[in-house]
Amino acid sequence: MFASPWLRCRTPRPRSDVRVVCLPHAGGSAGFYGTWGAAAPEDVEVVAVQYPGREDRLTEPFADGMARLTSRIAAAVAALDERPTVLFGHSFGALVAYEVTRLLEVRHDRVLSGLVVSGRRAPSDPPSGAVHLLPDDAVVAELARLGGTGGELLAIPEARAVFLPAIREDFRLAETYRHAPGVEPGCPVTAVIGDDDTEVDAAQAALWAAHTTGPFALRTLPGGHFYLLDHAPAVLELATPKRGRP
Repeated sequence: MFASPWLRCRTPRPRSDVRVVCLPHAGGSAGFYGTWGAAAPEDVEVVAVQYPGREDRLTEPFADGMARLTSRIAAAVAALDERPTVLFGHSFGALVAYEVTRLLEVRHDRVLSGLVVSGRRAPSDPPSGAVHLLPDDAVVAELARLGGTGGELLAIPEARAVFLPAIREDFRLAETYRHAPGVEPGCPVTAVIGDDDTEVDAAQAALWAAHTTGPFALRTLPGGHFYLLDHAPAVLELATPKRGRP
């Protein structure tokens, strides 16, 4: 559907009222959101961002830093038609989505209908950890602790050689990120966390309120860091609460 290598859409709905662009977690891919389009209401189109170095972009080099990664994604989103658009990012993807939202406003003069940040502390809350520097077994153990998908696959040495480089790179970007003062998004921002998430609590998620000049809301759903695996319809509803209304 899209000419850009950065975007994937398994269920195109060109006449939808709103588009939700989803950004994956560290080590994640567009495929993580593969079922969301079909599960979404008919008036919602789901588009997923594909980072380089995974799935059909496996042989491509990484983006060489957060600034280049977000710049390329912002350009791809800006090239879409001007339907109301919401960015949704989970964990590392929340951080990427936030920086993309800033770039869309500053460089592309495009204000989104909303930004939904999931399972992530606010940008001004300095990240900690050094997972990207750990031995392979420790990185795999951390992924298992967080509760994401693919743990069984990473038990296979040959699979580790394929997938761990992208996982390490994403963790490196997340763990070395430092917030730069500047224009904050003018769109509504909604922070969503699982009520049993070990990575971010409600007080930490509430700090996202400082990163918008528009309305802010904090929502909690049942589950841990990857609560969204069981709550895709609820997440999409939070992302598009005003669709179909005057």
